Amino acid sequence: MSETSTPTTPHDPVRIGIVSISDRASSGVYEDKGLPALREWLTRALKNPLQFEERLIPDERARISETLMELVDAGCALVLTTGGTGPAPRDVTPEATLDVADKEMPGFGEQMRQISLRFVPTAILSRQVAVIRGQSLIINLPGQPKSIQETLEGLKAADGTPIVPGIFAAVPYCIDLIGGPYLETNDEVCKAFRPKNAIRPIR
Repeated sequence: MSETSTPTTPHDPVRIGIVSISDRASSGVYEDKGLPALREWLTRALKNPLQFEERLIPDERARISETLMELVDAGCALVLTTGGTGPAPRDVTPEATLDVADKEMPGFGEQMRQISLRFVPTAILSRQVAVIRGQSLIINLPGQPKSIQETLEGLKAADGTPIVPGIFAAVPYCIDLIGGPYLETNDEVCKAFRPKNAIRPIR
């Protein structure tokens, strides 16, 4: 288990772990698209200076768990994974994530499936989970870049009015509650929700 992290100042970069889990991409059979999609979306969505810890690994349960623990111990307040959440025999990301959990946060997976069901009935086959380990939030995301954006950002009408909230709106306050850094979002991408008494003055 990681030690209690040192509080960050407003100008410290927030360390975020991003993990793409794929046998074929990690072995060079095809180009990984998960890490660039995560990096691009987070850079657009967050105002904080960011430091990414990136990993591209195969669908191996022990390797996934070890990687998640390594990223938490390295001080990543948030760890996002992509890939390996379906029903196929090699899809073991949820099991590996639960192996390192202190607490499970089922609402994240429930909302991700609700968003994806707007597009495909096979969304019920997705098994994404989210957990807390120490002072870090770990979330499994879908494998496709388009689905990553939809689940994080939610669905909006043509005029920008939210139709279905994305899961990232709840991420900053969750990280507040577990003692992590204060994340500030770009509202035009994804507006974080916090109770009024938890909102800090804008820097």
